[in-house]
Amino acid sequence: MPGRRPRRIAAARELSHQPRHLRSNGSRTDRTDNGQRDKVDDEGTDGRDGDDGEDEGDGKSRRRWRRTILEWLGVIGGGIAIALLVEAFLIQAFWIPSPSMEPTLDVGDRVLVNKLSYKFHDVHRGDVVVFERPPGASTGENGEIKDLIKRVIAIGGDTVEAREGDVYVNGEPIDENYLEPGTPTDNLPPTKIPAGHVFVMGDNRTNSEDSRIFGPIDEDDIVGRAFIRVLPITDIGWL
Repeated sequence: MPGRRPRRIAAARELSHQPRHLRSNGSRTDRTDNGQRDKVDDEGTDGRDGDDGEDEGDGKSRRRWRRTILEWLGVIGGGIAIALLVEAFLIQAFWIPSPSMEPTLDVGDRVLVNKLSYKFHDVHRGDVVVFERPPGASTGENGEIKDLIKRVIAIGGDTVEAREGDVYVNGEPIDENYLEPGTPTDNLPPTKIPAGHVFVMGDNRTNSEDSRIFGPIDEDDIVGRAFIRVLPITDIGWL
């Protein structure tokens, strides 16, 4: 037995010097096979990921388009709502249907009317106002005239009259530089304006149906104050 032990140690040493890949039968082949399978699996997975990427890209594109469409619908809807609110409570556009305000406003002009003006201050002499057509005023050829536009000449408590073609308020002549030179004001005997009412006339005194015909108007019937002409563009200006 003492003679056999060295051979066992030597055999063990010989085994320890063998290359590592030869120690286990089939280990290298297994790693190679596994590596090939992993490679194949990776390639297969990459292919599937490519298809999923295209589908995902198409889905994102469709979502972006839907989001864009919804955003524009929201913008348009919000704009319409704001426009309706503005027209109902703040500012409204009116067109001039007759020559009664010439030369200040011509037929077909467009003006903007501030509907909040008289919520914060009183009506002033000289204001150009839009008001609901009084019962004594004509409705136009086809009855389409619902509102009129005139200039405020006198307010509640004033006495207005015409003398030799000029207008007097409370016994004093008023400066009407908005009239064509030489324009006379007729058919205006002394008139006392009731409280809460205003006396209005067109700037075209010889061709205007105004308070000289239908009398002073109630301030509650005033829609608002016309403050700017917006059309035609060449004549844009404050009133």
